[in-house]
Order: sequence, then C-alpha cells, then structure tokens
Amino acid sequence: MTATDPAAARAAVRRRAAAAALALTAAGADLGAKAWANTALPGEPVHLGLLELRLAFNHGVAFSMGEALPSWVVIALTGLITTAVAVFAWRTAPTSKAAAAALAVVLGGAAANLTDRAGDGVVTDYLHTGWWPTFNLADVFIVCGGLAMVALSWRRTDHEPDKAPA
Repeated sequence: MTATDPAAARAAVRRRAAAAALALTAAGADLGAKAWANTALPGEPVHLGLLELRLAFNHGVAFSMGEALPSWVVIALTGLITTAVAVFAWRTAPTSKAAAAALAVVLGGAAANLTDRAGDGVVTDYLHTGWWPTFNLADVFIVCGGLAMVALSWRRTDHEPDKAPA
C-alpha cells in the first residue's frame, strides 16, 4: 500500500470513523448510566443477586489511588492519558477490526470518566459486587478493552509482517 492509494485511504477513514462512533457510543452509554444512577440510586442499594446498584463517588483514580491529590491534578493526569490513547488510536488506525473496537471502548471509557470528573472532581460509580471496589460501565469498557488488546496481541505470530499505519 502506498500513501497515495485511494482505496487504502478510504479504508483508514472508515476504520477511524467506526472507532470514533464506537468510542462515542461507549462514552454516551456510561454517562447516561451515571446520570440515571445520580437520580435513581441515592439511599438504599438495589440488590440484583451477585451485583448491586449502589451510588458512590471516587475522588481518586483506579481503586481510589490519588484520592488526596487536588482535583485539578487528577483531571490533568487523566486528561493526558486519555489524549495519549486518542492519539495512539488515531495514528495506528488498527487494520484489525477487533483491535480497533478494543481500543475504541478503552477510549470511550476513559473519555466518559474524564467528562464525569471534569464537572465536580469525582467519578460516579454505581456497580458493586461486595468483593470488589464499586465501579462503573466506563471502568468495564477500559478493563475489557485492555484485556481484548492483550488477547489480540497474543494471536499475532512472529512471522506475521507489520502492517504500515494508514
């Protein structure tokens, strides 16, 4: 593929557009769930068997790390990380649809948590298992997308040639 190959350029645009749409959908789903949780869950948790819906607020990042840091520091750091993921996703535009989807849900989850935190310095959590810290749908997207990227990297063989980014 050459840099002037119109078919390859169109394919790269389609991959990026699909990944962006998936990231926006993931972010929207989580932000919608957070808005619902803020209005529907104050008070007693809702028990759903192994999972319960319980409203909580996280001032830190993963597992409340950095909770003592000023909000602006946490927002700046998570903003830098989210931007780095977005730039990586844009530049690599993975040729694998599965890799693009995995990266898109990571970006969508990160963007949703950053957007939520930007308002008041905290992230809204609402999923609780009893044996794990309370979390949200964005956290699920980030973890599952990351695990998918790892699993997809294991599938690649050493003799498979690297594909040039579009």
